[in-house]
Order: sequence, then structure tokens, then C-alpha cells
Amino acid sequence: MSQRFRWRCYVGAYNVPFNTPGVSMLFALDSFFSRTGLSNWGFRWLHILVGIMWIGLLYYFNFVQVPAFAEFEQHDGGARARNVALDKVARRALWWFRWAAVSTFVTGILIAVLTPDYFAKENQNSGFTAISMGMLLGTIMMLNVWGVIWRHQKTVLANAVTVLGGGAANPDAAGAGRKALMASRQNAIFSISMLFFMVFKSHSPYAGGTPGGGSKGAFWLIGLIIVAVMELNALGLLPWKVAPKKGLNMMYDSVRNMLISAFGLWVIFLILSEVFLNKTS
Repeated sequence: MSQRFRWRCYVGAYNVPFNTPGVSMLFALDSFFSRTGLSNWGFRWLHILVGIMWIGLLYYFNFVQVPAFAEFEQHDGGARARNVALDKVARRALWWFRWAAVSTFVTGILIAVLTPDYFAKENQNSGFTAISMGMLLGTIMMLNVWGVIWRHQKTVLANAVTVLGGGAANPDAAGAGRKALMASRQNAIFSISMLFFMVFKSHSPYAGGTPGGGSKGAFWLIGLIIVAVMELNALGLLPWKVAPKKGLNMMYDSVRNMLISAFGLWVIFLILSEVFLNKTS
């Protein structure tokens, strides 16, 4: 098709051929409710919206709530104040947190399913490899929310209500809180690299590269080993279990350690991307 059309943006007017890459796809978006409209616009918007809520609350828990609640015991009446805050604040935050997590996951899957040829072999370039790793990290994080964090936080919240009502404290509550903390802080550590890979697909200068099978295989092998070790540690399945200040659990002992671990993991993935994905076979 040779006809040209005229369009405007904030930097001026341009004559662009209709068959310019990306232009034909743009004009195929004939409706918000079309398949292409939903995958490239509707569900992507929702995915970002609920993702902001999920990760925002994740950071609130790890950077604000956990350190603040740890200081309650240092003040008179701190134990009761902490239980009230758990019941009235943390309970509400956890509701939005867990449903934002599953909404982010579902909208991400819908984008992949509704995008034409998303999984086609010819589209499996460096960007596809990167966002696939991001999707894996996001999936693990969502499973941590529902399978670990929320499961153990229910014990913590129930204990707070019991104690506020004058009942005896549940001796399992402290252990449940520790397990939830480890999974939550591991999610915060994963989130930095997950967000990096989500941005990678559309904005990396070499996202369109086509590395060979060996390079992609090496990227996945090293990446999966690192992710598996960190996740097993978060689940308390390594020799030091859930003990604080032991082994890899030192990643969770403070906000400082968590941030060092998060950006350390990102640096590793950045190096892996530069070495194995920044090439054309």
C-alpha cells in the first residue's frame, strides 16, 4: 500500500508511509475492545495499574511497616498498639496486596494470550527471552504472596485479634511472621530484576537481537540456578532454615541488606544480558 497519511505529534507534522513498521499495527487498533486493542492497550494499561499497586504495597510492607512495627515493643503499650495496627491497617493492606498480585498476573497472561504470534518462534528474540524471565520472576512472586505470605499472615492476624480480645497468644505466630517476612523480602529482591526485564523488551537497545540457542541456554541455566537457590532459601529449605543472621538469610535481616541483595541480583542479570543477549546469531 503506497498511500501516505499525515499525522501530528508534539514535535511537528510528518508524512509517513502507511506500511512503515508499527504504523499498520497502530491503525489496526480499530477499537479498545478488539483483540489487538485489548492486548496492546486495555490489558496493558490494567497490568501497569494493578502492578503499581502490588509493588507499591510490597515496598510499603518492607520499607515502612516491618521496620516501624519492630519499634513498637520499645514503647509503653507498644505490643497492644502493634496488634491494633496489624488488625486495622495490615489486614486492609494485605487485602489490596494479594488481589493486586493476582490481578497483575492475570492481566499479564491475557496480554500474552491475546497478542497475535506472541509465542511465535520468529519473535523469540532477546526481548522475548528477557520478558520471559521477568514473567517467571513475577509468577514466583505471585505464588509467594498467596502460598506463603498470606497463608502465614492469616496466623499473625488471627493472633492479633485473639490477644486484643484478652486471649492467650498463639506460640506459632512469631514463626509464621518470620516465614512471611522472608518470602516478602525475597519478593522485594526479585522485584528490581523483574521490573528491569519488563522494561527491557520495549526499551533495551538490543531487545531485537537474535542470540543463538547456546547463548540463550546459558542465560537461562545460570539465571534459573540463581533464582531457584534464592527461592528455596526464602522458603526455609536450605540448611539454615528460617534462622536470622544465618547463611543467605542475612539478605532479610535489614532493609539495607535487602537493597544490597536486590541490586546485586540486578547487576548479575545485567551482566548475563550483556554477555548472552547482546548479540545476533
